[in-house]
Amino acid sequence: MLAAGHLQILGILGEAFAPVDQEYLDQARQMQALSFAAHIPLVCFGIAFPALVVFLEWLHLRTGDPLYRVLAMRWSKVMLALFAVGVVTGTILSFELGLLWPNFMATFGAVFGLGFALEGFSFFLEAIFIALYVYGWGRLSPRAHFLCGFPIVLTGFTGSLTVIAVNGWMNHPTGFSIRDGRAVDVHPFEALFQNSYFWHELVHMYLAGFIVAGFVTASVYAWGSLRGRWGRYERTALVVPLTVAALAAPAQVIVGDWAARDVAKEQPTKLAALEGLGETTRGAPVHLLGWYDNGEVKYGIKFPKLLSVLAFHDPNAEVKGLDTVPADEQPPVNVVRFSFQTMIGIGVGFAMLGVFYVAALLRHRRLPRSRWFYRALVAAGPLSLVALLAGWVTTEVGRQPWIVYDVMRASEAVTGAGGIPIGYTTLALVYAGLVAAVVWILRRLAGAPLDFPGGTTHVAQ
Repeated sequence: MLAAGHLQILGILGEAFAPVDQEYLDQARQMQALSFAAHIPLVCFGIAFPALVVFLEWLHLRTGDPLYRVLAMRWSKVMLALFAVGVVTGTILSFELGLLWPNFMATFGAVFGLGFALEGFSFFLEAIFIALYVYGWGRLSPRAHFLCGFPIVLTGFTGSLTVIAVNGWMNHPTGFSIRDGRAVDVHPFEALFQNSYFWHELVHMYLAGFIVAGFVTASVYAWGSLRGRWGRYERTALVVPLTVAALAAPAQVIVGDWAARDVAKEQPTKLAALEGLGETTRGAPVHLLGWYDNGEVKYGIKFPKLLSVLAFHDPNAEVKGLDTVPADEQPPVNVVRFSFQTMIGIGVGFAMLGVFYVAALLRHRRLPRSRWFYRALVAAGPLSLVALLAGWVTTEVGRQPWIVYDVMRASEAVTGAGGIPIGYTTLALVYAGLVAAVVWILRRLAGAPLDFPGGTTHVAQ
């Protein structure tokens, strides 16, 4: 997490480690990617999971049913554990920005520093109220405890909002001018909240948060149902997150179309890489699967004019190809295409699963009974993480070679310091330890007996 003091330190580091030709550029990218891969799933839970917990507590207050309170208590402990791990991964990311990309921080810190400062305030408020919430069960009045949950939900949104705003600015930089290699005439609010990428990235990421948190949580209880653990507690624990994810998944398809049209307008090279369009074409096609080589997609399934329709809602619209920029300004096409099609394929599958679930719920007033449905839910948990990471690969790698689109290359921002492979190895070991710790904590929480009023440890079927 970055506060104002951190930005000053990173600015000093930026002056100290000016960019040079860096043989470890790929390792620096991979090191940053590893940290993002570890942190972004936790961001999703930070966005969505508090809302699920507070909703369960609201159901308890409204109905008096102790099951909802027990479930909210157990999930609040999971929320605390994931928040603690997120603190570690977020802090690592903060320092990586200064240590790996010092010229980026030194040049543009004044532009996006406000966003990270606001994220820091959100983090501290979230930490305070999570502590009050988790340790306030039975100590605070029911109303006071319930109200303590709202700042957690709010700060989970605002903390991620400011970071998403920074990423949107990196994709569509505005709100500054460059003079003598430094950003001047800075307008932070314009840069962060008036760039054209902000709104679609924000909505896309928030829906992704509920999809990931919903399907991952539901997959745990779906696995239990396949093994015979299927009481009222388990059914409730599955229905709440699954319903949220099922509603968010079809909406994500619409938001994805919105995002793609913004990409077509502001980053045509990225769009060309997404679809492997080598030459500028009117009535451009889409190729499903296949391999990009020498300016064309080979072995793919061709859908004529579909790219022009999706990007501009016009089957004869001109779509710019990779031939409009030099080869050294083109992203790695096959990496971007594979990640993009992976995200789209899983996303469409989730939308279909969500529609099936909601239709069955409305028609039969009960959960589907097919074991294949629960097998699909078990698979949906890890697949949601795959889709999340594939989406971020699409966004970040598709912008390459630019760290700030069309303004600063990653090679200009990277540190000149050596030793990155050593740091990379150390970081991988740290994250392996964190994963082991999280698995151990969650297994302990899952194995703890249910604590219902009156000493009972089960709920009637």
